[in-house]
Amino acid sequence: MVNTKTVPQSVQWNETSIKLLDQTKLPLETVFIDLFTIEDVWKSIVSLKVRGAPAIGITAAFGLALSAKSYEETNLEEFKEKLRKDKEHLASSRPTAVNLIWALNRLVTSIQDSTSVNEAKTTLTHEAIRIQAEDEAVCRQIGEHALELFKDGFKVLTICNAGSIATARYGTALAPFHLAAQQGKNLKVYASETRPVLQGARLTTWELLQSGVDVTLITDNMAAHTIIEKGIDAIIVGADRITANGDTANKIGTFNLAILAKTLGIPFYVAAPLSTFDMSLESGEEIPIEERNPEEITHLHGVRIAPEGVQVYNPAFDVTPNDLITAIITEKGILQGDLEVEIKNLFE
Repeated sequence: MVNTKTVPQSVQWNETSIKLLDQTKLPLETVFIDLFTIEDVWKSIVSLKVRGAPAIGITAAFGLALSAKSYEETNLEEFKEKLRKDKEHLASSRPTAVNLIWALNRLVTSIQDSTSVNEAKTTLTHEAIRIQAEDEAVCRQIGEHALELFKDGFKVLTICNAGSIATARYGTALAPFHLAAQQGKNLKVYASETRPVLQGARLTTWELLQSGVDVTLITDNMAAHTIIEKGIDAIIVGADRITANGDTANKIGTFNLAILAKTLGIPFYVAAPLSTFDMSLESGEEIPIEERNPEEITHLHGVRIAPEGVQVYNPAFDVTPNDLITAIITEKGILQGDLEVEIKNLFE
């Protein structure tokens, strides 16, 4: 039977604006908003209207190109200085996801050889479009490599939303599921709800249903029981930053799953593009961990569910040590064994 469902896309470039899927409205409403200014872009990233490391990077790249279009400077050096300031402003929106800085730096670097302001503006737009196109191709390659690890009928657990709406298309950890649905292969996915903002419940389940994937929702603290009772064959997660030794930052709760996988004897896979690797950091101890608004825990849909005055600790990410990771799946293939050596060889 042909699967007629489609893989959703979250970021679209319209020359004078960015059309963005507002992920804060999902799954109850499918709403697209238009971003016209750098402030629109900054606020959309901070408020999680767009989230997922690659999608954030793509949106920021388009945002920087969009902002540059409005510059009135005719002197190229003044233009570059204003661009640098806007780059730093956008970079402040989310500190953990390395794709954000990577994409912004790539845009700034792209105009080093420009000879005029108009040429620079055109180059910035083309580079942002290229980043999006490359990410879609990379995600598909990651999905194809991941499918090599999953037999037909496998049951796979995931957390957060490392999917199509978090990237240009297909996603990283969710890419094999989208491709399996397109190819008529049977993979059953168990999606953790993912605290603090329920991205698994709201986004992963919505996205996989759009694509025709068999998906079941569980709460975060059901993972161990589910692995045993449902016979989970593997766990696959995305990444927001991977250091030179393979330590991986991802949505809070990922470290828990890695420990469970080790204890219960199932493989734990990380799926991420090369742009997520931060070779300037030796280990996960150096990764900055973002802490978010306490109301994400104390309130649910604007209604307080915790007592007034309670202290809240709300980190958005945790770090999984490399020795708990079975393999890292990239667009260039699957890294296994001594991850630090494998990563070093890959980048050399």
